[in-house]
Amino acid sequence: MLSGVVAGAVFTSPPPGSILAAIRALTDAGAAAVLLIVKNYTGDRLNFGLALEQAKSESLSIAMVIVSDDCAFTTTSKAGRRGLCGTVLIHKIAGALAEEGRQLEEIVCKVNQASKLIGTLGVCLNPCSVPGSCPTFHLASDEIELGLGIHGEPGIKRTKLTTANEVVKMMIDHMTDPSSQSHLPLSAGNSVVLVVNNLGGLSCLELAIVTGSAIHCLESRHVVVARVVSGTFMTALEMSGVSLTLMVSDDELLRLFDSETRAPAWPATGRTVLTGQTRLIQPSVEETTVVKTFENEASEAVLVRHVLQNVCSSLLALHEELNALDRAAGDGDCGSTHSRAALAIQDWLQTQIIPASYTQLLSALAKVVQEHMGGSSGALYSLFLTAAAQLLRSSSTLVSWADAVHAGTEAIKRYGGAEPGDRTMLDALCPAVKELQKLHSCPSGGEMEVLERAVQQAELGAQSTRELTAQAGRASYIDATRVSQPDPGAVAIAAIFKAILCALRSRP
Repeated sequence: MLSGVVAGAVFTSPPPGSILAAIRALTDAGAAAVLLIVKNYTGDRLNFGLALEQAKSESLSIAMVIVSDDCAFTTTSKAGRRGLCGTVLIHKIAGALAEEGRQLEEIVCKVNQASKLIGTLGVCLNPCSVPGSCPTFHLASDEIELGLGIHGEPGIKRTKLTTANEVVKMMIDHMTDPSSQSHLPLSAGNSVVLVVNNLGGLSCLELAIVTGSAIHCLESRHVVVARVVSGTFMTALEMSGVSLTLMVSDDELLRLFDSETRAPAWPATGRTVLTGQTRLIQPSVEETTVVKTFENEASEAVLVRHVLQNVCSSLLALHEELNALDRAAGDGDCGSTHSRAALAIQDWLQTQIIPASYTQLLSALAKVVQEHMGGSSGALYSLFLTAAAQLLRSSSTLVSWADAVHAGTEAIKRYGGAEPGDRTMLDALCPAVKELQKLHSCPSGGEMEVLERAVQQAELGAQSTRELTAQAGRASYIDATRVSQPDPGAVAIAAIFKAILCALRSRP
């Protein structure tokens, strides 16, 4: 790829003397000619241009190409489009041509043609900071910046944080909008090379999610993704962001892109067209009848629906609180996992009639939780619901429900390996179950009082976990002196019991 590189200070063009020294070093090493590949910034153009003129005065064979692949601006100024990550593709193409022994004039012509087929757009969640300085701009926690550069400068649009799929679609729509002077012409049937570039602070997981979203977005527009590379190619220090680069390609450009290189950081790339090879495999789902209205449901089914909706709403409202509690003693996702379960159950409620059999109801909910909640919580809740379902085959009285909850709790203890006192969900669940067992001897009309006491016991049990030393789960690996908040799993259980009680009190 490159035979030499000249670095300036952070976010600053190198001085002409350094550039000229690099040109001379390459010439002394036997280079027949030198091509300067420069990103389109005023300082770079001036300093590299000055070095080029000085090199020419020494009768050196030299040329310069300017890369301007930025698709951010709807109207362009005299400064033109900035040079961004598309420059890396020019490095690859020019290097491949040079390796083949092409003449300087031919290389310049071909890379200038390729530059017109490249577009880049960046987005970030957090800005960067020049070492020793404050962030270059500020974003709220729910905002993203679109169309920013690689030197920490703000973008051209600020919008609300949303999903990766929506952000990627917004980026590609903006890059290819014909009404924008800086757009990349892209049509259905075109073949592209896709570069997903980490601007510095993204994790591999986040980068992979964006890559998948970009591939599917392009394929939905009937664009052929011929090649894709994902990684850290051109950063803005520690910026938490990503840029997408597209190069409309033909057989010749793909051949040059695929050319072997000894550059150690260049990723190993496949040489097959990606489009048509990707498959997103979803868990198998039994065919169901989609029902949009439930006016004719029995009153008991209406009550069940009301209870489930209330539980889901309560868990969704606790999303951030549970995550915060879990960050202190686990991996910080307890609220997220419970929210996934709640959202999945809400989706299920929108398409399903409540089964007449409570065994079927709990079994169906167990399957939803198992498929969508994930983690140990998903497995434990699914075990609970599956075991509880068996106790409701022949009876659905409140006493039967008490026995069902007890059976579910025993299943969690049996398979999870924890006991009350281990600082887990059981510390809220077991006291509530013990109280519910009093339904066996409860006088008629006193059932709601038992349920109220069960909720109180669950809440007291959850709060008691502040004083307990974790013996199970991720919190057991944490220094006990650092764990001073209630266990998030126990808090979630108490919230579920309270939501059920509130729904029963406000039954439709």
